[in-house]
Amino acid sequence: MSSPNRKGPLQSVQRDTDEIKKQVDVLLRDVQQEATPSKQRDAFERCLQLQKSVEEKRQTLRKLRKADEVAPVGNYDKRKQDEDARLLKLQQQLQRLAELLVPRAEQKQDVSTNERKPGTSEEDDEEGNEESIQEEEEEEEEESDEEENLDNLFIAVTDFSAQLEGDLAVKKGEVLTILEKNPDGWWIAQDSKGHKGLVPKTYLQVYNKDEEEEESETEEEEMDEAESFNTGKLKQSAKTSKWDAVRNAVVEISTTDVLYTMGAIPPGFRPSTLSMLLEEGKTFKSSYYIHPEFSQSKLAFKDLLWNSDLGCIRARVSRLSLNLTLWSCKMIPPPGVGIQVLSRHVRLCVFDGTRVLSNIHTVRSSYDLKNPKTWTFSPRVSGILPSLLDGDCFVRSNSQSPDVGILFELGVTYIRNATGERGDLSCGWAFLKLFDANAFPIPHRTYELTVNGGTPYEKGVEVDPSITRRATSSAFKQMISSRKQPKLLVKLKSPNPKMRTNLSFLPDTIVGSTCCICLMAFYRLILADALLRDRLTMQNADPICNPLLATFPLILDQTDLLDALRSVWAEKESTLKRSEKRDSEFQKSVFVQLYYNTVYPLLHSPSLPPPCWADEETEALRWNSIASFLSLNKENEGSLFSLLSQDTAHKAFDISHVTYNFVQMRQDVDTTL
Repeated sequence: MSSPNRKGPLQSVQRDTDEIKKQVDVLLRDVQQEATPSKQRDAFERCLQLQKSVEEKRQTLRKLRKADEVAPVGNYDKRKQDEDARLLKLQQQLQRLAELLVPRAEQKQDVSTNERKPGTSEEDDEEGNEESIQEEEEEEEEESDEEENLDNLFIAVTDFSAQLEGDLAVKKGEVLTILEKNPDGWWIAQDSKGHKGLVPKTYLQVYNKDEEEEESETEEEEMDEAESFNTGKLKQSAKTSKWDAVRNAVVEISTTDVLYTMGAIPPGFRPSTLSMLLEEGKTFKSSYYIHPEFSQSKLAFKDLLWNSDLGCIRARVSRLSLNLTLWSCKMIPPPGVGIQVLSRHVRLCVFDGTRVLSNIHTVRSSYDLKNPKTWTFSPRVSGILPSLLDGDCFVRSNSQSPDVGILFELGVTYIRNATGERGDLSCGWAFLKLFDANAFPIPHRTYELTVNGGTPYEKGVEVDPSITRRATSSAFKQMISSRKQPKLLVKLKSPNPKMRTNLSFLPDTIVGSTCCICLMAFYRLILADALLRDRLTMQNADPICNPLLATFPLILDQTDLLDALRSVWAEKESTLKRSEKRDSEFQKSVFVQLYYNTVYPLLHSPSLPPPCWADEETEALRWNSIASFLSLNKENEGSLFSLLSQDTAHKAFDISHVTYNFVQMRQDVDTTL
């Protein structure tokens, strides 16, 4: 009778793969460091040996059968496929590394063959030296050509499966040589094995881009479009040495692998996809989406229309308009040793499975040290509490895609204790599809969503595969294992009548905090007055002198300033009479006056430090400056006293502080799409 502790063949392969993975991680770290030629040759030999070990394990894995196991194994085929995928990833990583190490190994080998052999004459030696010098010059020219060819190297940011004859299947992280850039977006690429085919450019990112290199406007547009789908971003190399560029590429490819080897993160963690999109520019920020959208002809507005009967902006009904409450995240693995977490948060947006269709909204969570795997949120934020903590959100979208839904990315901003390096990691993601197969909206209720590992473009990745691996064929233990999987609890509900009215004034597509809807609605109403009612003619596209219109979008990306405006408005609104609350023109005038007394002076105050995400010291300094300014305004019944005081410093005036150019607002971003 076999021992109950005996491991089966599949588990043995898993353990061996874990050991190979550790050796690969050690090799990558060694390659990243400056090494002598002998150590580089040693790294190349280690790389070849590991390649051989991986291939042997893959052959062993292919021969395994479920009947070979000493005990029943649940999801045997799935586990076998997952293990083969792990080995394939290691094989590709080692293949790329070997290709990078080969030139150095061959160069040292060529040098050794140029040494004088016993029995040769000095004349032969001199002739040999001349030939050697000529060969070295030719090699230098070849290396120079290779460096020039690096401009055509791209790296796959996600897997692509060949769909039609002529397509080239690629894996995430694979380096490709681009042979031709077709205008239809399908580029002819060649992989390291010499296979050629078509690959969509949105699946690629530049592999090595020198900061000093000048590119044409067409190439910049292509790169911006490709980078909008990034799930990873390579560091720019400031050196011209090919080896330095190679070393930097290896560092970036293996960043999460190093953290995983340190025991700092589970294997399902990835660089944050949504945070990288936010860093790319204005496209995915609230300040961009609050602006009116032009019609196809560019001669009118698509989502800002005038109701001549009521004398105000026309309410617009979107296909999707709802409230969303974040309740909690359960069983989220906390980062381990060597990492200090600066922020835990959830980023959400409208998503159709391939594209982000809205701005990206961020809600920060809190947690208890006694229960670090549970994240909680603070719904129904009121008063002066930060809206960044508000778990009540609104989602508005007019997308007609049958797969439209809400993408949630659980993330952490961290700093490494040893190096001081900051970064953003995705702890997993969840997707809530908002329409069923018959295109009917899903019911408004509480949903418990499974949190997946990897990126939204990866399927079947677990946050922590060890949880499933530890589960046996026992139904009870599998049930316990499912309870240990990360979950996100959210609740959908319909907005109340007042909120529904305010939402109808907002753009067709936008996501944000519920407590700020009324402020955004005021901005849109004032914007409609300026663009649709007060302009001399609809053909007049001159800039408009209006400080509120020019600067309000900026505070949507600085939530502490938005909170200041929300606080003073709530205080003022509580003092208004019932008749005044029904007078929209009066309310708009009060709102404008409050804005000029609070947010507008703060935006241009040198005492307010620039915002810095997840920087506790900067956040505290900004909040103290805002609170001090609000207190001074309250004592002096307005900001005029502080503005005219000799003790108050101001930033240099710029015409953009008071000018709203509605044409330029869209063109600044549209030209980069």
